Amino acid sequence: MKLRFIARMPNGPGALHRAADIIHKYEGNISRIHYDDRIDPHTAFFEITVHGQEAVENIRSELHRIGYLQESLEPIGFLKFNIFLPNRPGALVEFLNHTTSSKANIAFLDFDEKGKHPDRVTVALTIENSKVIDRLLNDLKNHYRIEILEYDPRGKQLDNTVFYLKFAQELREIIGEAEDTFLLKLIYDINHIVQELTNLRQDPHKVFDSILATGRSLRDTTGAGFYADVQRIQLLDDVQLFCFQLPCGGNIFIINAGDEMAMIDTGFGIYHPDVTTMLQRYGLGDLSKLKHIYITHADADHSGAGGFFSAPSHMHQGSSEVIDRTNRAYGSKIESSILEEVYTKLITLFSNFTPPTRREIFPTQVLDLQNIFPVIQRFSVGPLEFEVLESLGGHTFGHVFYLCRKHGLLFTGDSLINFDSFTEKRKKYATLATILMTSVNVDSDTARKERMALLEIAKEVDKELRPSGRRCLICGGHGAISSLTEDGSALVVPAEYPIEHYTHNS
Repeated sequence: MKLRFIARMPNGPGALHRAADIIHKYEGNISRIHYDDRIDPHTAFFEITVHGQEAVENIRSELHRIGYLQESLEPIGFLKFNIFLPNRPGALVEFLNHTTSSKANIAFLDFDEKGKHPDRVTVALTIENSKVIDRLLNDLKNHYRIEILEYDPRGKQLDNTVFYLKFAQELREIIGEAEDTFLLKLIYDINHIVQELTNLRQDPHKVFDSILATGRSLRDTTGAGFYADVQRIQLLDDVQLFCFQLPCGGNIFIINAGDEMAMIDTGFGIYHPDVTTMLQRYGLGDLSKLKHIYITHADADHSGAGGFFSAPSHMHQGSSEVIDRTNRAYGSKIESSILEEVYTKLITLFSNFTPPTRREIFPTQVLDLQNIFPVIQRFSVGPLEFEVLESLGGHTFGHVFYLCRKHGLLFTGDSLINFDSFTEKRKKYATLATILMTSVNVDSDTARKERMALLEIAKEVDKELRPSGRRCLICGGHGAISSLTEDGSALVVPAEYPIEHYTHNS
């Protein structure tokens, strides 16, 4: 049986040894341990293999008895004050009796009888149960003159001696109140990727900062903070294409063909209320016209709002399996990567991932080939006829592309993107996933091959359309709708399809 736990223990000689002795006593085998005093000198993470439930309970019981087993994440309060003690033997001991009975830890103590204030002691305390702070203060005020210097019941000013407790409180501010059991499991998983990335010479604090920045960026770009960059393209007299670039990535495309609408990718679930308002502002609010949703791949910023719509979502079987397993590396050669698995859990949590429940799975029979990509399905949106191209799995397993050759539309998901069209905010957000996973592609070599093949397809379509004065429009999963430069080596935003900025107040 596997037992995973977080140990909170003294920062002194033999502390880790004591935990290891208990594990050894019950024939446990340590398969993972991580302790780094640069992060938190009191916290270690263990994964052990044991024989039977009895051994699990015995280990947990003994760790609990010595106070090592971290089972809660109560906010730690911080209190700094001056206290004036009588000048007599034993005065300091009497004062310390009050702090000890409250289970307060002394973080700072300053007293010098030869100084300017021979009766004054400056004290800083940390208290794991913040409810005790008020009781302790009332107790001290009944016995001593006291001056409060700092009072922080939520522990925001604490140093890194309680880093993981501070980090838990910062996570709560992003995701809302959560059970301690849930947060402890989440912090255990986060520590695992910190361990992996530290071994790859990544600064651990940069990893923690990137996790918090991801959650805060999503939270802060909803409601009044929501915005989008929008392109509107008149494809035919009665057919319009809309591209909505959401704040933290994941474009939504709407094809409006009169009585019928189709959506390609849904954006993050957390943006759904804002997206609904935005669609109404652009005359697309009648969702009864939305007949079909087409998903390029399973990442949360492309499929994470599908469950909010009544229209069925069409996707590859691989994408459906990635969603169900909550692991974006599923089906790839790095399926066992802890980085990919934990990142998927984090982004699922932060983004209110609400994946499609009405799923229509593309068939697997190969109908044709477009360059290196099998064509596995064909569908129409109004007069537009599309082919579904199956990727080779460079970005994620189950990724597909949508090609409307006659009208020059190529929806490439995250396999071909105009990065130069990103705003600085979007560039900054995009780097966070790279920090936490080292790469957003599950197979970088295959992803490069796919990108070149997609460019070749775009060049072919461009060549076919140029006599009629039209171009192939590359609709990437992020950034602006773009076309090829004259030499076909790069992507640019066509001048005839300008980008307009949307906010709820604009």
